[in-house]
Amino acid sequence: MTMTNAIDPLEWVPASGHQLRLSGVHFDAVRIEGVRGEQVAARLIEATDGDAGPIVCEVLGFRWMYFLLAPGEVRAHSWPLGVQRFGGRGARTVTYIGIPALDGNTWPLRWYSEPTVTAPFVETGTLRAVLEDAGL
Repeated sequence: MTMTNAIDPLEWVPASGHQLRLSGVHFDAVRIEGVRGEQVAARLIEATDGDAGPIVCEVLGFRWMYFLLAPGEVRAHSWPLGVQRFGGRGARTVTYIGIPALDGNTWPLRWYSEPTVTAPFVETGTLRAVLEDAGL
């Protein structure tokens, strides 16, 4: 097996376009709206030297930012007001999150930060620290 710089696509990342994936199965998610979400994402990317893990951005509407965490992480922590959480077994609601492909036309979704071999998920502790530092 040869090693390349390209990551193996995660099983939940579609090959093209975008698809809905059930939160709490392949990943948990926290969602932050608009400019506030963009600021948190930018600070997280800076705090991780550009390897923040998967962050999905909606291009239209409220411009939500979805921070994708390892399954089980959302319910294991408390989150500040304004941070919506999705995932975890036993949740009362079922939520699907739009996931774009790594390449090609994925409108109206795009990767703000892609999953990588070293960061297949956003690290929960780092995200919580960024939220705290931002006063959120």
